[in-house]
Amino acid sequence: MQGTFHVVGVGPGDPQLLTLKAVQLLNRCRTWFVPSAFENGGSMALKIVSGVVSREGKTILSHRFPMKPVHRGQEVDPEVADAWRQAAETITSCLARGEDVIFPTLGDPAIYSTGFYVCETLLTHDPETKIAIVPGVSAIGASAASAAMPLCLGDERLVVIPATFADERIREMLRLADVAVFMKVHKVMDRLVALLESEGLLDQAVLVERSSLEDQIVWKDIRQACGREIHYFSTMVVRRG
Repeated sequence: MQGTFHVVGVGPGDPQLLTLKAVQLLNRCRTWFVPSAFENGGSMALKIVSGVVSREGKTILSHRFPMKPVHRGQEVDPEVADAWRQAAETITSCLARGEDVIFPTLGDPAIYSTGFYVCETLLTHDPETKIAIVPGVSAIGASAASAAMPLCLGDERLVVIPATFADERIREMLRLADVAVFMKVHKVMDRLVALLESEGLLDQAVLVERSSLEDQIVWKDIRQACGREIHYFSTMVVRRG
């Protein structure tokens, strides 16, 4: 009997934000397939999970996924595609033995998660692969909570924008939105601050670093973040008016 591949959101960082369902599955599944961004590096997802679930008796398979951009509808970087293929091969062999495999992913699996690329690769090889997705607390929701502000109210329009987009594309999306959430801001803060200033939105922006963690920082004046090394786990919320 074939096993099931579970992609489980583990939230933004605080282990207490794992859902009850995620904890139950992590306790039950003996095989954890853990994503890592670096060769022989650690995994933030594994660190979060280990805060509430024991690793004892678990087979932990660590796999590196290169941190390179993926543009939907375009050819994928060969190194990235190869990482997905290798992951799918390892997971498929476990599932064929009847083992359930769990893939812990940061935040929510539906939002820019490597887990879904792996799902697509698995289904390409075998459309009958059993897959289950468990939602988690997103960095988007957690950042708004940390800043004590709503994401959207009433008839407000919310957009989620990768901060690495070209300036003109960001401007177009901002003009359609009442509330904008920027992800992947850590490498482009200075450029983003200048852009928001030109749009008259600088004072409506809040930056949250390491949301939900003990060392989280909420920047109410994002000018102060310019020229600093901003953590990878950073999200910005911009509200008009």
